[in-house]
Amino acid sequence: MDLVPIYFAAGGLCAASGVFAWGSVAPSAQLFGPTIRRTADAKTMALTFDDGPNPAITPGLLNLLDRHHAKATFFLVGKYVRAFPALAKEIAGRGHTLGNHTETHPNLIFLSPRAIAGELDRCDEAISAATGERPRWMRPPYGYRGPQLQRVLEQRGGTRMVMWSMTGRDWNVQPREEMIERLRRAQGGDIVLLHDGNHRVPESDRRHTVAALEHWLPRWRDQGIRFMSLDEMTAKEQAA
Repeated sequence: MDLVPIYFAAGGLCAASGVFAWGSVAPSAQLFGPTIRRTADAKTMALTFDDGPNPAITPGLLNLLDRHHAKATFFLVGKYVRAFPALAKEIAGRGHTLGNHTETHPNLIFLSPRAIAGELDRCDEAISAATGERPRWMRPPYGYRGPQLQRVLEQRGGTRMVMWSMTGRDWNVQPREEMIERLRRAQGGDIVLLHDGNHRVPESDRRHTVAALEHWLPRWRDQGIRFMSLDEMTAKEQAA
């Protein structure tokens, strides 16, 4: 038996699996549809917050952003919008952009197109009921996506997928000093992934994230960086 073709076939399968895995999880990958992961201006930064709204953290975070004249984007989980609709409305009322982070925060790689559409639709419905707005941005939970997600987004009329160029890796409770040091790498042009909530716990502890931002917001502003929501970023691009 000639084993050479088998080796080639096995090697090709491994390579294809590796490409699929990279395309599914890497923030920079465009294999399964276009994503946004940087601003178009090196003097701007887009702060984004996932997994809220969270009444234990989000109100204080909103006050902090107000003090520094910073607009941000909040990718909300539908089940928490339903639990805390007034807080979702307050986020929008303060001028921040709202994004869809699904209804229950599942891994979309393993869902059918129909199930993905249901997750996005229910989250949209929750946000619309609470705020009167329908988000045009979405971020896949964990950043995981497969080819079926892009097909669903195209059918929804242009909902845009947003990833990130820098992450605070703040999903676990940690000393503020670790967060401050990690965010040292953030710079103009970045879309920064942070969390004001936890998809597993409704009123989670994200004080380390707020403390790190208390440190960095004035310093970034002193560097000449402006903080933009995704809606503001798009408006600026269209006006250019």
